Amino acid sequence: MRNQIDPVEVPFSDRGSRLLLYRYAGRPAFNLKLAERLEALQPGLETHRSRPPFLSDFVLLDGEGKSLEFELETFPQVLHCSTRIGRFSLAYQDHDTLAVGLPQGRAGGIALTVSDLFRSSQAPQGDLINHRRAVLDSNCEIVLDQSEPAGTGERRMFIVQPGDDPVIRISLLRGQRAPKAVFPFTETLTAARERWSAWFARVPPVESKLASAYAYAWWTLANNLVAPLGKVQYEALMPSKAQYLGIWNWDACFHAIALRHVDPDLARGQLRTLLAAQCEDGMLPDVVHDEGIVDQIDHPLPARVTKPPVMAWAALKIHEVDHDLEFLREIYPALKRWNRWWFEQRTGEAEGLAHYCHPYSSGLDDNPMWDHGFPVVAVDLNTYLVIQMDSLAVIAEQLDLSDEAHAWRGNADQLTQRMLAELYNQAQGFFWPRYAGEPIMERTPFNLYPLWTGRMPAGIEAQLVGNLTDPELFWGHHPLSTVARNAANYAPATMWRGPVWININYIFIEALERVGRSDLASKLRQCTIDLVAGTHGIYEFYNPEDGMPPERAAPVFSWSAALFIDLCLQQLRHAGANRG
Repeated sequence: MRNQIDPVEVPFSDRGSRLLLYRYAGRPAFNLKLAERLEALQPGLETHRSRPPFLSDFVLLDGEGKSLEFELETFPQVLHCSTRIGRFSLAYQDHDTLAVGLPQGRAGGIALTVSDLFRSSQAPQGDLINHRRAVLDSNCEIVLDQSEPAGTGERRMFIVQPGDDPVIRISLLRGQRAPKAVFPFTETLTAARERWSAWFARVPPVESKLASAYAYAWWTLANNLVAPLGKVQYEALMPSKAQYLGIWNWDACFHAIALRHVDPDLARGQLRTLLAAQCEDGMLPDVVHDEGIVDQIDHPLPARVTKPPVMAWAALKIHEVDHDLEFLREIYPALKRWNRWWFEQRTGEAEGLAHYCHPYSSGLDDNPMWDHGFPVVAVDLNTYLVIQMDSLAVIAEQLDLSDEAHAWRGNADQLTQRMLAELYNQAQGFFWPRYAGEPIMERTPFNLYPLWTGRMPAGIEAQLVGNLTDPELFWGHHPLSTVARNAANYAPATMWRGPVWININYIFIEALERVGRSDLASKLRQCTIDLVAGTHGIYEFYNPEDGMPPERAAPVFSWSAALFIDLCLQQLRHAGANRG
């Protein structure tokens, strides 16, 4: 993975760490941000998005304190910076410590600015106490450790004499914790290399032509992992440390699909993280983060917020590769409560069908389906619930609860029939969600979701497949667009108003396989793999016309990486089966 990581756009981090190192575009300096919401310090759901770096204008110095230009070489375990006095290297000693290796036999150092925004004046007597404090130390003689005010922060200059295996450490510590022992840099680098080698050693092989993108996908997953802290009780994956801080509900399920291939316990931990934060009434929150949960949002309207129910489906995928009846026994009661919660919400219309009260609960935040008002009796939601109940039936069978398994399948059948009776338009070949008793006639692939149930009558199944594969609708240059390409409100660069999302393609690949259309499933799988592998990096969503990530698409996006990984492995299995 030499030079596959661009720290101008994506953070150089490490498995478990909440430290994010970036390089400034166009100049030889770094900044370091925190993948922490810090709502106690800066209240608000999204204040972290505009927060300045904890450490800014981080530069390398020669022995006289002059800033050094450098050429950067990147690897998962280290950044090498070649300067006129030799090579500086940066690697993580632990979750809270960045180590800077210095050139042998030369005095050198670093300078950086610590932001005052990370101080709190709420301590007794008004003392300033860092919420996270920066501690600099070294295994060499320190010749200069100077601080002075600089704008809204404090500028530190730290220079050391030449020494044996020299290192300067930057520790970002909470409270009054003391720094750990200082190790020579080569020890830190060796440990970092061994961590990453161990991670990649567990990765199943794929076709050599996909090796580069596939390795980057696995790096993305490890780079987005954070250690347990506060409400996050298990090691868990953020969607993107670059933009989405916390553990999201349905994201965790998609992440588990890839992680099961290298560490089933880590995959199970993604689900446990959300289930540990289940609300008293059975709802699972939208997000779990270090300081709490997000289960209510006041924009674009105030309502409780969750995510689509796909956890039982994901749990079974883990079980496919690593049977663990005790885990199924552990989560089954919570999943039953979660399923029941959806049907306890009442709107007074479309009796027996579930609805959304907030666009973010769908995960399809700005899709045109939500432009008309709420609550919405949604096609996608009721399809998820059919899949969820089918999955709960399998779990019940595994636990020798045959009566419950039979009841789950009966409920899934009834819900499918209600969707057909209430939401399907035979003439148009679409299911339409409903608001205030009227159909919402926005053409999206989510109107075709019931194909996934495998329960559609043959004629309706053919209509759904026909609409899905229509190039004027969703199957264009890069399928699947999330709004019909011939719709007036099609916006191919605007989140859920047109772009391709890898999780939606993944679901439709499974749907096509389920209804016996392996030919189309293979085509969509190949298109999806080519889309992800055809760009430098892995992104949140993609333009269906040119295949490029739009400007607002988050980089190093975990579920795109996770599902790309699983699709690559699917493709390898199918190729092997065909050869056999």
